[in-house]
Amino acid sequence: MKYTSLIWAALSYPERNNPLYIKNFSNSHPDLKYHYIAHTSIDVIEERVSNGPKNLDLYLGLLYAMEDLAVYGYITNTRVKLVVVVSVTDGTIRDSDMKALFKKIHSAYVTTVCNPFYTIDAQKSITSKAFSTAIEGIGMELRNTIEI
Repeated sequence: MKYTSLIWAALSYPERNNPLYIKNFSNSHPDLKYHYIAHTSIDVIEERVSNGPKNLDLYLGLLYAMEDLAVYGYITNTRVKLVVVVSVTDGTIRDSDMKALFKKIHSAYVTTVCNPFYTIDAQKSITSKAFSTAIEGIGMELRNTIEI
């Protein structure tokens, strides 16, 4: 399986559906496209959560596909939404791979917000250098293992 690009968007607290962090690992897709995808994904996640069972699995699976991009979703216990967009040229993506990826991103997020010196602001993007470094590390690890 070959992944040609990846981006992450950790999205909003429940009361404000604004992107908290967007990281683009692609050189071929512009950042603006991912902002559009992030906002669209919030709506899809909100729809699934409101219409689905109350004891929902955190991993939401494939939200939708658009052109050569596959959009996957995850929602934390505190209703913070995580989105991963993968550009896939060949094959399919296994849910177990995506679940593992989301767990790593979720863990980096939890580590950041549990830091007593980090101030959480739902109206601003995540500015933690530790979080950015963790996401970069996850991206580099994926590049080395699955050919992003």
